[in-house]
Amino acid sequence: MTDETAAQERIFTALCAHPGVIRIDTHAASVFLDGGRALKIKRAVRFPFLDYSTLEKRKAACEEEIRINRPLAPQIYHRVVAITEEPDGSLQVDGRGRPVEYAVDMSRFDETRTLDHLAKAGPLDANLASAAADAIVASHAMAPRADGTAWVASIPGLVDGNGDGLRKGNHLEAEEIEQLGEASYTILQRLRPLLEERGRQGYVRRCHGDLHLANIVAIDDQPVLFDAIEFDARIATVDVLYDLAFTLMDLLHHGQPLAANIVLNRYLAATPPENLDALSVLPLFMSIRAAIRAQVALARLTRPDADRTGILHEAHRYFDLARALIHPPTPRLIAVGGLSGTGKSALARALAPNVAPQPGAVVLRSDIIRKQLFQVEHTHRLPPSTYRPEVTARVYEVLVQSARQVLAQGHSAIVDAVFASESEREQLAAMARQCNVPLSGLFLVADLATRQARIGGRHRGASDATQEVAAQQEHYNIGHVDWATIDASGTQEQTLQRCRDAIAGQNKAI
Repeated sequence: MTDETAAQERIFTALCAHPGVIRIDTHAASVFLDGGRALKIKRAVRFPFLDYSTLEKRKAACEEEIRINRPLAPQIYHRVVAITEEPDGSLQVDGRGRPVEYAVDMSRFDETRTLDHLAKAGPLDANLASAAADAIVASHAMAPRADGTAWVASIPGLVDGNGDGLRKGNHLEAEEIEQLGEASYTILQRLRPLLEERGRQGYVRRCHGDLHLANIVAIDDQPVLFDAIEFDARIATVDVLYDLAFTLMDLLHHGQPLAANIVLNRYLAATPPENLDALSVLPLFMSIRAAIRAQVALARLTRPDADRTGILHEAHRYFDLARALIHPPTPRLIAVGGLSGTGKSALARALAPNVAPQPGAVVLRSDIIRKQLFQVEHTHRLPPSTYRPEVTARVYEVLVQSARQVLAQGHSAIVDAVFASESEREQLAAMARQCNVPLSGLFLVADLATRQARIGGRHRGASDATQEVAAQQEHYNIGHVDWATIDASGTQEQTLQRCRDAIAGQNKAI
């Protein structure tokens, strides 16, 4: 034990002497929970990736943690406080004596409300998943842009570091580790020009850097990002999609495919379209993140109280996920058409999580694209002039082009629109043939009364359809429909099952 660690243990003992204080140790910090307050002290340690070995360095690290995290979580992070030695030899938090240690002064939150705990308890609420995506979008919007050259150059080190870490202890198959590394390098070589271009476009930023589910907490039912990497800006200076990939991957690991798909689609809808042109990086990024978590799990085996069986199970699950993600299956295109009120958007959202590759299909919705074309919020109601035939034609052009972008990146897409005319349906089918991607067309039908009742029960959303619009659509000349016609007059579950059966039948016919 060094003099620094011995001095810290004296401080830690004094803090724990107060009734009700709970101490939690990590590899680099000790956190003391006292009622609604939390004090986080950097431990006097030195690792290859951080150095807290002196009081000055620990103070600087505390200040940096506040600087990085307070904009993301002002309700958690407050200030840096000194722990002082008073003239009588006693220790005080924020006293007037000589500073002998520094701590990050924080508000304590309910530890059971982090997303990893919530995910283990059952399916995550869709609204919470959407809000988590919004929080990530906001964090990336405020993140300072950086030179992408260093980031791209660092990726081979991540792949190699994963290989080295996964081999330690011989807990995983050496051949499978080697195969993972080879597959990662193959994708990296193919994507390097894209990654370099994203750096030039400004998508490499000083991000959170550690966005797994344990670092997102629901406070007043709103997700808050905390514990961003402060000890090394290089580790957190990454492509924004690599930051997002940690959350997506961890949602998949925790058995939350619907939440993962919601986060992906919400993020893409709220960020520039260049991200659609970069979906091909997600398999590599998510795989790297999963391998890192497998390493983190294996590192816990060195603890004296380690649950070896549980730790090895978790490590194997993350490793297996890394191996699965690096080999995405062939993408596909699904089209969901039908008049207003047939349940197209609900169906598209329900289908998307189970359309490979993970984390599910990108949903492209005509209602959203129309709002984007006029640069208004999704819930803003547009005037009738924005539904002129030439505007609608432009909406379908963008829909088809966006689907082409997604498919070109090796990702699946679901296109959600009325598709009332044969020309609109053929336009999409022609693009699918050009991309050599199978198209599953679904056309939902329901009687007018059902459609109007559903429209009347809607709350604020992206659709501008009214009950009057639904009645007018009864006179549309839909023409010949060569897609599967689906009775959508029943429950959402019944419609979903009919569509799954139809898709399965179409797959057999291909």
